Amino acid sequence: MKTKILYIEDEPYLGKIVKETLQNQGFDVEWRTDGAAVLGAFASFSPDICVLDIMLPNVDGYTLCEQIRKKHPALPIIFLTAKTETANLVKGFEAGGTDYIRKPFSMEELIVRIHNQLRFLEGVKSDMSSQPEEVVLGKYTLCRRRYELQSPAKIIKLSQRDMEVLSLLVAHRNQNLDRKQLLISVWGDDSFFNSRTLDVYIRKLRNYFSEDPSIEIVTLKGKGYLFLVP
Repeated sequence: MKTKILYIEDEPYLGKIVKETLQNQGFDVEWRTDGAAVLGAFASFSPDICVLDIMLPNVDGYTLCEQIRKKHPALPIIFLTAKTETANLVKGFEAGGTDYIRKPFSMEELIVRIHNQLRFLEGVKSDMSSQPEEVVLGKYTLCRRRYELQSPAKIIKLSQRDMEVLSLLVAHRNQNLDRKQLLISVWGDDSFFNSRTLDVYIRKLRNYFSEDPSIEIVTLKGKGYLFLVP
């Protein structure tokens, strides 16, 4: 069965090239040009991955990503953007993106990143199938298959990348988790770019666990992280 890609890009020339190239590589591609019409595509086209431009008419990519993430917490979302500032990178990951490619980009890079995202997703599914469905973490309950972190006050929907990072922390709770090991396990390498991305996710997870002061994610300088759970 072909991998289904939902591709959102309003620039017609680029969109046509990317769509045709991906189709020639064996992907099933649904191309949309208007962000406001994207959510409707999910009714007839159930994508395995989303490739999303940030600068779109009617609704920006960040907002669209947040809307998609609420309904499809495990869907990999790759951002395409000409914006290169760190603030934009952080905003994209906080909105729920799982990867980020700067324009202009090569099709080879995009295809490699698509395959990496799908491989990581399969790895997470495999890990979850071999571990308990629910894990109690202090006042929280991690529901793996639903990609949810439940607290007494709310339910937090986790993205694919949230779950990957948190799953490693949970597997190594109350012991040192090497930063390089975490980066290679989740992103495939420990480059500076991925290292900055990891910082975003650690900050997000600390925020998620803020209701329980007995839970901490401690940074061990030069070593990694210690996920302290009572």
